[in-house]
Amino acid sequence: MPASLAPTVRRARAGRPTLADAWDAAGSLATTALGLGAGIAIVDGARASHPPAILAAALVVAVGDLVLRAPLRLFARAAGAMGALVAGLAAQVLVAWVALTHVPGIVVDSGVSVLAVLLIASVVMAVGRWLWGVNDTEYVLGDVIRRARSRARRAGLVPEGASAVPGAAASSGTRAEGGRPPGLLVVQLDGVAAPVLAMAVEAGLAPTVARWLASGSHRLDPWWSRVPATTPSSQAALLHGDSSGIPAFRWWDRDLGRLVVTNHPTDAAFVESTLPTEHGLLAPDGAAISTMFSGGAATNLLVMSRSVRAPDGSRGGFGPGPAYLRFFASPFVFTRAVARSVAEMAKELYQARLQRVRGVEPRVSRGGWFVVLRGMTNALMRDLTTSLVAEHLVRGTPMIFVDLVDYDEIAHHAGPTRPEALRALEGLDGVLHVLEEVLPVAARDYQVVVLSDHGQSLGATFEQVEGRSLLEVVRSLMADPDVDGVQAVAGEEWGPLNSLLTSAFSISRPRGTVLLGPDAPSRAGRPERVGIPDVVVTASGNLGLVWFPSAPARLALEDLQERWPGLVAGLAARPGVGAVVVDTASRGLVAVGARGLVLLELDVAPEGEDPLAGWGSQARADLARAGRLEHTGDLLVISAITPGGHVHAFEGQVGSHGGLGGDQNRALLLHPSGLVVDADLLGDVDGTAMLVGAEQLHVQLLRWSAALGLRP
Repeated sequence: MPASLAPTVRRARAGRPTLADAWDAAGSLATTALGLGAGIAIVDGARASHPPAILAAALVVAVGDLVLRAPLRLFARAAGAMGALVAGLAAQVLVAWVALTHVPGIVVDSGVSVLAVLLIASVVMAVGRWLWGVNDTEYVLGDVIRRARSRARRAGLVPEGASAVPGAAASSGTRAEGGRPPGLLVVQLDGVAAPVLAMAVEAGLAPTVARWLASGSHRLDPWWSRVPATTPSSQAALLHGDSSGIPAFRWWDRDLGRLVVTNHPTDAAFVESTLPTEHGLLAPDGAAISTMFSGGAATNLLVMSRSVRAPDGSRGGFGPGPAYLRFFASPFVFTRAVARSVAEMAKELYQARLQRVRGVEPRVSRGGWFVVLRGMTNALMRDLTTSLVAEHLVRGTPMIFVDLVDYDEIAHHAGPTRPEALRALEGLDGVLHVLEEVLPVAARDYQVVVLSDHGQSLGATFEQVEGRSLLEVVRSLMADPDVDGVQAVAGEEWGPLNSLLTSAFSISRPRGTVLLGPDAPSRAGRPERVGIPDVVVTASGNLGLVWFPSAPARLALEDLQERWPGLVAGLAARPGVGAVVVDTASRGLVAVGARGLVLLELDVAPEGEDPLAGWGSQARADLARAGRLEHTGDLLVISAITPGGHVHAFEGQVGSHGGLGGDQNRALLLHPSGLVVDADLLGDVDGTAMLVGAEQLHVQLLRWSAALGLRP
């Protein structure tokens, strides 16, 4: 937070109401009255005899909101998340019914009319707040901020001279000015490349980040996200310090004899059980919010690996928690979220049609369930996640890590630098601004670090280039088009919703089962049968992995040449393929291209044309590491890269990540200037000094948290 906000911060910390507070309250009352008036005017079964009656109804709604909060929270603790949701919705209807049936001058004919007025009012209130100039998410956090200011007022927190800039707290574990101990908030902007954030800043779409950079409170640095550049791999390293057991977004586990898909809660729990716990980033008393793994946190909210009950029915203290329940029990939040979700779906339909009408290329289909998922993630999930983070800032949780997925979801389907993706990034910048508004009343003096797990790269899909899927190409080169094959692609966007549903409905499944959905493996070539398939193909963006599960261990090139002589060379020669990585019996890993090969683990010159030429200085090391990861495929396939830096995803995504090429490996690190990146952790990538690998960034975050006194 820049120093220009210091006067406002000091007033907020002192807990005194300001003119801005009064103005905001007036705006809330005005938009509520406007929403109710619009609903009454539109709905046939409702009418008002004079405008003051509508204003009186708006006052009743405001009072009802305040009166019902406490009993709803008590009920939520006893009834659980879905009970809180139902109770909150019922409370909203009750308040609206009282306001519309008991205020003189207003008449409604039925309960259906009340519901219709309520829904219309929610839409108009959201639009009105936006026109009023208030960030819409602040409406969700209004109660959080009011309670925090009340607490600050009672405690008499922070004298006038207190520091206002995140990053200005003492770096040796001492208490910041005003008596608040330091804290660390890490915000992950899923899928945002450092060059894309810089572009958004230049375009005026990230004013909060721009203000931080201009004030000198923060610095923006890139870091290198190694292959596989995926969320599970990066988060395992960021939160637990090790990603060696995660070769892709989904993979075949020979020991289990099945696919492991990391955005399925049961599989995420299984994967975390294999991760080291002694250096968990959030241990012992941090909070993980909307992440894939826990990082050893004491509090886990919407965490994929912690959202499924154990076989004995317990969650070991990893339930949704009171903050989660409070959100769903808040009057008018649910109807507002529904209205915003519907608006987001309509926006997606319009933007997809606009791409088709304009002939934008490359593009992919954006219909089906993605329309609904975008509405959920960019409205309900964003509000819920922001509310949970604000609760923990106010509570004073020492270290908080949150993942915001909005941009990543849209960029997969629209393209990483397309207007709708950049607008999603604008919304995330708005979330940073909302959290910035909470910092002055937080229980700690938080340092704010913003990072991403990877970037994204644009390009036509492999199937668009080749005319058939990677599985079909592999089967044809095996000279057996009817071979029993499994292909698993797409479905990454279902992860946050899977986590929400399993938390809300308390889904319990034994470890080892796989949720059904669009990411469930599909068999091709033969009818469904019991047994191990002949070939398995998975995709993580433009990284494709191929297994031959009937073999007890990974096959070497010599074995593959004996069984299917044309497979490796034929695959490397396809126009959409850049290189095929395979192990050899005598010379280690080799990357095979259409007109040459290079040994990845020996310091020898390429034979023929170097298949990795033009991929950058890090390509060889990345592929050598990826080729030795536990559970990696018999073959690793990296798509071709066009001269313009476009890649070809092996799944239906126009924006992808997982392999090499474009901006997908250039993740971002926006950190307070007072928290310096240590020189001994830096590597060299194409002449630029940066952190290489999420494991190194994990070490840096551990050092920063130790410097702040948050861990030994």
